[in-house]
Amino acid sequence: MEFLSPLITLWAVQLLAAISPGQSFVLISKLALSNPRPVALSAVMGLGLGTIIWSSAAILGVAILLETAAWAYTAFRIAGGLYLVWLAIMLWRHAAAPLELDGAKVRKLTPWRAFTLGSVTQLANPKVMVFFGSIFVALLPAHAPAWVYVAAVVIVFINEIGWYAVVALVFSSSRPRAAYIRTRMWIDRAMAGFLVLIGARLIAEG
Repeated sequence: MEFLSPLITLWAVQLLAAISPGQSFVLISKLALSNPRPVALSAVMGLGLGTIIWSSAAILGVAILLETAAWAYTAFRIAGGLYLVWLAIMLWRHAAAPLELDGAKVRKLTPWRAFTLGSVTQLANPKVMVFFGSIFVALLPAHAPAWVYVAAVVIVFINEIGWYAVVALVFSSSRPRAAYIRTRMWIDRAMAGFLVLIGARLIAEG
């Protein structure tokens, strides 16, 4: 039970970050608009592979940090809290911005090409590792057992492929896509408020 609460918080924070529109969201939604569903879902699995690689690298960096500079743990928790607050501010500010989703500009792909594109898109974005490193240090207890770190990687992987699978399914159908676009601003701002609360708590605890 000692590690359940941090893992649940990690799940919630990382899921909210995944939901906020970024380059991965644009990629999957455009593929869903212009290609059959299996193609978009293949790209989702590619994103998942990139997530495993980046999150595993971040976990390794956290472990090395705690072994060599344990004094930095509190500082990184505060930095992680500040990062979440900044992410929330950016999410709030851009909540009303229109989504650029012209599927006509995306060429037809095979499932394998889509998988490769999803992997490259995730691996080419070093901000993903920065985010994972920040939330892992901020939310996971210091010197947690190995299974907690494994669980953290599994959580972020499931969040990524779960959310983007939903995106692929939603944007391949006109009515769910229109409903999401209508409510996106309020969804994003609600998520921003939650991220501010989590970030402020981490800063205060630090």
